[in-house]
Amino acid sequence: MRILHVIPTYLPAYRYGGPIYSVHGLCKSLVKRGHAVDVFTTNVDGPYNSDVPTGVPVLVDGVQVYYFKSEFMRRLYFSPQMAMALFKQVKKYDVIHLHSIYLWPTWAAAKCAIRFNIPYIVSPRGMLIKNLIKNKNRMIKTSWIRLIERRNLEKAAGIHVTSPLEADEVRRFNFRLPDITIIPNGFDVEIDRLFEDTDSSKIDDIIENMTFILFLGRINWKKGLDRLVQALNYIPSHICLIVTGNDEENYQFVIEDLAVKAGVSERIFFTGAIYGKMKTVLFQKALAMVLPSYSENFGNTVLEAMACGCPVVVTPEVGLSDVVETSGAGWVVDGDPSIFGNALKKLLADKALRFKMGENGKKTVQEQFVWQAVSEQMEKMYAGL
Repeated sequence: MRILHVIPTYLPAYRYGGPIYSVHGLCKSLVKRGHAVDVFTTNVDGPYNSDVPTGVPVLVDGVQVYYFKSEFMRRLYFSPQMAMALFKQVKKYDVIHLHSIYLWPTWAAAKCAIRFNIPYIVSPRGMLIKNLIKNKNRMIKTSWIRLIERRNLEKAAGIHVTSPLEADEVRRFNFRLPDITIIPNGFDVEIDRLFEDTDSSKIDDIIENMTFILFLGRINWKKGLDRLVQALNYIPSHICLIVTGNDEENYQFVIEDLAVKAGVSERIFFTGAIYGKMKTVLFQKALAMVLPSYSENFGNTVLEAMACGCPVVVTPEVGLSDVVETSGAGWVVDGDPSIFGNALKKLLADKALRFKMGENGKKTVQEQFVWQAVSEQMEKMYAGL
């Protein structure tokens, strides 16, 4: 099959986290299965542009990636250059896979697909959740859904979600949707080799001198860092919290203020984003990886932690929570700071249990989340169209 993936940002714009890793892992695996895979994306990388040529194919692990300029309305990833390419090339594809909602590339690609009668799939990537809409940009997102996104979703040939939790959230909108297919993200440690290793001086002191739990992900309100800060008061005072990830919305200042009020500011350390082998080292040295999110359609960092043998503690709102619970790779705990903190205290006191959880996590990733198996499921979804 000839498959086109449309995503607003792509490697090397790694600041955008999970979807970039998971979409590239999928595309790379589909190429290995014999398909011709193209990606249409922009060169947006935060306030900057990725150092890539635009408007021409760039080969990344066998995937042919087209980067297009976005010179204004960048928050929507608006790109006339991409629009022209879609109009000219969309007819040559057997299926189009759209990753994201509320953003211009999804709307433009869906419009072209409908016009030329090409089946397309939409992956909302955790953005079609009522509580998220209610808590942030409610009026804008509600209007966008009513005017644009609902039609895009209802005209799709299929909807792809990564967990049963995300499927339930999508169904709450009561749209006239096509079939919803649940296919998880896979795990591919090799993707990290595309990035230069982080300067080890950032974390050498942490590894050598601290006993810590680890949060890895975007520093964003929905990740539940506010309740994690309060939960620190329930675990031994010598155990620190390492917060690793990009802060695109200046939310770190909010967390720092909360930490001062909670009396735990001296126990929290922000490292910024960490990549390459240094990230693996952090997972291996951490007593546990914690993700107390208010909403998380999947949780790629949970999968990474499990692959490295790090026990995980997550809230029920994390898409992978059912996997964590059934595999014994960690605990699923209510996000109330006292409940979450006391559960952490109990886990941190039991070294043998943490080791067992780590082994369970590694085994689960190896058996269930290798890209070969995941891409085979996606291939069947495409063929079924």
